[in-house]
Amino acid sequence: MASQNSYKLRCSIPGHEMDVRGLATAAFPEGAFVSVSRDRTGRIWVPNSSPDRGFTEMHCMSGHSNFVSCVCFIAPNDTYPRGLIATGGNDNNICVFTLDNPQPLYTLKGHKNTVCTLSSGKFGTLLSGSWDTTAKVWLNEKCMMTLQGHSAAVWAVVILPEQGLMLSGSADKTIKLWKAGRCENTYTGHEDCVRGLAVLNNLEFFSCSNDGSIRRWLVTGECVHVYYEHTNYIYSMAVFPNSEDFVSTGEDRTLRIWRKGECAQTIRLPAQSVWCCCILPNGDIAVGASDGIIRVFTEAEDRIASAEDIQAFEDELSKTTIDPKTGDLGDIKVEELPGREHLDEPGNRDGQTRLIKDGDKVEAYQWSVSDGRWMKIGDVVGGSNQQTSKSVVYEGKEYDYVFTIDINEGGPSMKLPYNVTEDPWLTAHNFLQKNDLSPMFLDQVANFIIENTKGHVVGPAQQEGGDPFTGGNRYVPGSLGNNTGFGADPFTVHLGVPTTTNIYFPKTDGVTFEQANISLIMVKCWTFGKSLIYIVFPVLDILRLAVRHPQVNKTLCGDAEGVQLCNHLLSLMRPEGRPANQMLALRTLCNCFSGRHGRALLMSQRETVLLQAADLASVCNKNIHIALATLVLNYAACFHSQPDLEAKAQCLSVASRALETVQDKEAVFRLLVALGTTVSSDQTARDLARSLGVNSQISKYSSVSDPSKVAECCQLVLKELM
Repeated sequence: MASQNSYKLRCSIPGHEMDVRGLATAAFPEGAFVSVSRDRTGRIWVPNSSPDRGFTEMHCMSGHSNFVSCVCFIAPNDTYPRGLIATGGNDNNICVFTLDNPQPLYTLKGHKNTVCTLSSGKFGTLLSGSWDTTAKVWLNEKCMMTLQGHSAAVWAVVILPEQGLMLSGSADKTIKLWKAGRCENTYTGHEDCVRGLAVLNNLEFFSCSNDGSIRRWLVTGECVHVYYEHTNYIYSMAVFPNSEDFVSTGEDRTLRIWRKGECAQTIRLPAQSVWCCCILPNGDIAVGASDGIIRVFTEAEDRIASAEDIQAFEDELSKTTIDPKTGDLGDIKVEELPGREHLDEPGNRDGQTRLIKDGDKVEAYQWSVSDGRWMKIGDVVGGSNQQTSKSVVYEGKEYDYVFTIDINEGGPSMKLPYNVTEDPWLTAHNFLQKNDLSPMFLDQVANFIIENTKGHVVGPAQQEGGDPFTGGNRYVPGSLGNNTGFGADPFTVHLGVPTTTNIYFPKTDGVTFEQANISLIMVKCWTFGKSLIYIVFPVLDILRLAVRHPQVNKTLCGDAEGVQLCNHLLSLMRPEGRPANQMLALRTLCNCFSGRHGRALLMSQRETVLLQAADLASVCNKNIHIALATLVLNYAACFHSQPDLEAKAQCLSVASRALETVQDKEAVFRLLVALGTTVSSDQTARDLARSLGVNSQISKYSSVSDPSKVAECCQLVLKELM
């Protein structure tokens, strides 16, 4: 870097509608960069000459059918003198664009799950990493080789300057060096998922991880330095050209600038997750975050934002609700906090955090070395001994108390919201699950809640014996009561649950759709008559009932007839088809699991069936969503006791994708059971689910009150993923 000035805001770019997940510089136009987002788009930004020193959207690229996860720039060549842009998405595809066309030039297909990382090399080589645990090498629109060796999602890839050398980082906590498609070295040291890789020179590279550390490695295998400063997951990093200095971003809401091996500057953002960063050719830093905003920071005086824009940024930051994340403050009791006069004392280092009490409020400030002042970075939601008679708003909900908990000295503080009508033990249990903490803290946290809420303990009694799928009484094998009749589990006699503490999963047999109004079905058949060739749902309704019969199941699902039946049902499930046909085709597939031949057929057609069924998550129909969730659940049940990681990865992926759009609580519940069944008793599947971010995706369901089975099942799934 040319100078040692501190970075300040240059501009904020509000263009995307959802999280910005990837950034990359472009060779043309000068100073341009590309962003991609969960809003399924990529956007090219070029600097403008306006007084706001900002960027203008050149065009918006589309082509993915799901979230866009990553982006990289492919260097110019004779055919494409301006270079190309490659994007990877949750639709398992890679789209390649020219800089002057918003539609893909071509699409690369081959991965079986989300493409979450890309890197380009010499001669147009492209390296991709995926949740399917593989990396792939592409050249001239073809997959040249597949790199297999990781046991979990590949979150990071990079091509080294020396020709033929490639790196991959995985949720299995390892980094692998590849040459000519063969693994030459495996680097171990990180204690959690490896999220990012960055090349330093021909002989060295950096890695960052969910364990909160950055490591500097020699290609030969030695870890020569470990950097600690972040207080949560680190998602991305980038190295300054011709320098050993670098930047990093993470879940602790910060961009950190590292000079000479030390964290020289910490810039906190008004967004929880700072997903990505890139360094522009002029040395400016662009970052993308979970609020959908791209922010550019500069150390050049002539590019710094106006005083009004900087003040607006600081005002937005000051209004955020946060906890101190550096761990320097320990377990602070609010009544013992100093007042505003504490800010008269200068800080010791950039990014240092200090809490002060201002009346009834607790405010957090961060020391800025460059400005020589304390900058407000938010209001603390609660101290570890704070009591309040007012409702506290946290994550959009009102609570009687929101505490700040410090479990480990020097570690990040955590928020614990609580209402006096809740069971403190259940609240403590949920808190430990949400923050991936050991159950050994249960008594400590629960007693803390009781002590600091003056002993208010109010909570509804837990209902037992309820069937999770119908809400009726649950059948308990060997019981002699009257609960085995109409109120009994209609899907199965043996739920396959060894204890009463978890009546939801793992499911080991299929769930079917058995209810039918035969007279109505016959009326429909008579009414539609000859038009059945176009309106087939009455026939499908009969078919989905018939396939439950062992002989019909054998006849329709065996050998060539089975493949023909499966293909016909899939043809009725196309997104543009009739909703009634889509729903009943899904239900028929679910009922095929009731027989041995049907299970064998669907197991053999698993990849195609789940791939097409997943597209129906976008159809706004709760009955379709319930049928889709049931299909995923039945597959999960079949694979529960099998070591088929690829199949379980697809089940997890389809369930995760469906949960993004499904709203119906019964469908959500069945997807949660599918997740629980998939990860139960399988450490590899649990690691895969964690690497896919399932924890954070489903945590919102842990507080659903109606129906209670959703929250109960969600909490059990989260417990499995601890």
